[in-house]
Amino acid sequence: MRLIDEIGTQVGVISTREALQMARDRGLDLMEVSPNSSPPVCKICDYGKFKYEKKKKEAQARKKQTVIKVKEVQLRPQTEQHDLDYKFKNIRTFLEEGDKAKITIMFRGREITYVDQGFKIMKHLQEMTKDIAIVEATPKLEGKKLIMILAPAPGGKRPDTPKIQIAPIIRKSES
Repeated sequence: MRLIDEIGTQVGVISTREALQMARDRGLDLMEVSPNSSPPVCKICDYGKFKYEKKKKEAQARKKQTVIKVKEVQLRPQTEQHDLDYKFKNIRTFLEEGDKAKITIMFRGREITYVDQGFKIMKHLQEMTKDIAIVEATPKLEGKKLIMILAPAPGGKRPDTPKIQIAPIIRKSES
């Protein structure tokens, strides 16, 4: 096996017994670094210290990760304008905070005949959030639900975005 000592210098190719004896003499452990190479590479080190440093590096890597949450907003095709305005404001807040937004329009019973109204609502929402969001999944009908996913724009958080005046959605009168 090829041996590397605790300082990092190569000792050379020696037998396993010699390497174990060298490690014991120094009060350290013999650790196999690369078992698949020819000859296998081993290193003399303090295994407890090695595990501690590895755990510390993993904790640092986890600390740097950002968790993106998916917030869901559920609507109905007959949702009134004021309620839509309130829900759209929440969606903007989610996107500005860096979370994804999943918008679901649920159709119950005979409401499935208003699918075009659901697509209008989704299109209106896309227009409202085009400055801070990108459409990750376009609106599609899955069973009796119309689903769209918005993700924050690559520019990051934009807290000082100008407020957009929300125009009412024109509805067909029911006869």
